[in-house]
Amino acid sequence: MPFPASFHWGACGSSVCMEGAAQIDGRKPSIWDTFALRPGAIADGTQPTTACDHYHRYAPDVALMRQVGLRAYRTAVAWPRVLPDGTGPVNAAGLDFYDRLVDALLAADIQPYLDLYHWDLPQALEDGGGWGNPDIVSWYADFAQIVVARLGDRVRHWYVLNEPQCFVPLGYLTGEHAPGRRGSLREALQITHTALLAVAHASRAVRAAAVKPVRVGLVSTGAIRIPATDSPADLAAARWAMFDDPRKPLWRCSWFLDPLILGRYPQALVQALGQDNPTIAPGDLETIRPASGPLIDMLGFNCYTADTVAAAPAGDYPAQALPHPPGHPRSDWNWPVTPAMMYWGPRFLHERYQLPLAITECGLSNLDWVALDGRVHDPQRIDFYQRYLSELGRACAQGVPVEAFFAYSLMDDWECDQGFTRRMGLIHVDFSTQARTLKDSAHWYRNLIQTHSRAL
Repeated sequence: MPFPASFHWGACGSSVCMEGAAQIDGRKPSIWDTFALRPGAIADGTQPTTACDHYHRYAPDVALMRQVGLRAYRTAVAWPRVLPDGTGPVNAAGLDFYDRLVDALLAADIQPYLDLYHWDLPQALEDGGGWGNPDIVSWYADFAQIVVARLGDRVRHWYVLNEPQCFVPLGYLTGEHAPGRRGSLREALQITHTALLAVAHASRAVRAAAVKPVRVGLVSTGAIRIPATDSPADLAAARWAMFDDPRKPLWRCSWFLDPLILGRYPQALVQALGQDNPTIAPGDLETIRPASGPLIDMLGFNCYTADTVAAAPAGDYPAQALPHPPGHPRSDWNWPVTPAMMYWGPRFLHERYQLPLAITECGLSNLDWVALDGRVHDPQRIDFYQRYLSELGRACAQGVPVEAFFAYSLMDDWECDQGFTRRMGLIHVDFSTQARTLKDSAHWYRNLIQTHSRAL
């Protein structure tokens, strides 16, 4: 399947899941450090204190990235490492770490894609209201300015927020993720509006602080829907289910992307939400999406699983979800394996938003271990990537502007509320010794990159 000649083949991780070093060199707690102390909050009761110890092992980890053949690496800058209290004095040791990491990546000919927020809010800011405090808009813009002023001479690709569809409902509605708040739907929707204002101000701060041209994006996720057939009715049902279904509105990517790119909240959701809609001050929507055009110029999307839908014969909703058949392939996370999402998701996103796309996360949680021969055999993960990337190649062949693919994750890590119970990496990590072992999938991915997709 054809991919663009300039395509970036990468992998990704995140600060809270990989870095460790949570209590040294000036870093103070994030909301995940605090949340992990709650009994029952993390599946195995562990904490991210050490994780993959990437803070100390970044140099050999970059060497492993080069061994895998990566052309790009996406990770996050930890807010509490750079600004331990969220605002105020900069922690020089924290910025120095990212300085060294960026230099090591570039020396290995790996392009850094940096997230400014991957869920690790400084606990000090959460104590002051966190994402529920409107002042976070200026706090976040200041943080963005500090980071980009230091790294913007070398880093071209910046994502100003990762998966608000996850950290808002899971952190502030159901309490399943840090900071573990349980609030009303209206409160959570108001937080989404604040987050969009923060994106707008941070995007401006990135461009103002960078000394070289940069690209600014948002990493989104949400309910991708696969049409049961190519019929007009099923296509319309899939689009409606992906963008306009009012059930679980915070999981609709349109709730976040429409204001940023189209300048308005999706009307179907606004009508359905009624009194739960956020309060929007005069000028807010123009701040989020000025008349001159969107403040973001690329869109990242995280893809794992999807539902298939068909046009409903009758009823309150125009689409009906079709059940997966008994025995359908599933990941260790019990997520159905649905390769067609990698065609339909990018296609529908491009139709609606007309922005260049990157698949910023995609991967399989699997039961992996080091075999007696010293290798890690993960044929299911290889098969998963072959199926998903073949569908992504089909989208590219039909003109969808996909620029990059990031396997999630570079290595097994501390998976937030799941702790060390999930293994999603191309590289196996023994969390007792921190020994790294390239899995069979890493060798396969290296061959794919070298042959530029001819292995599919």
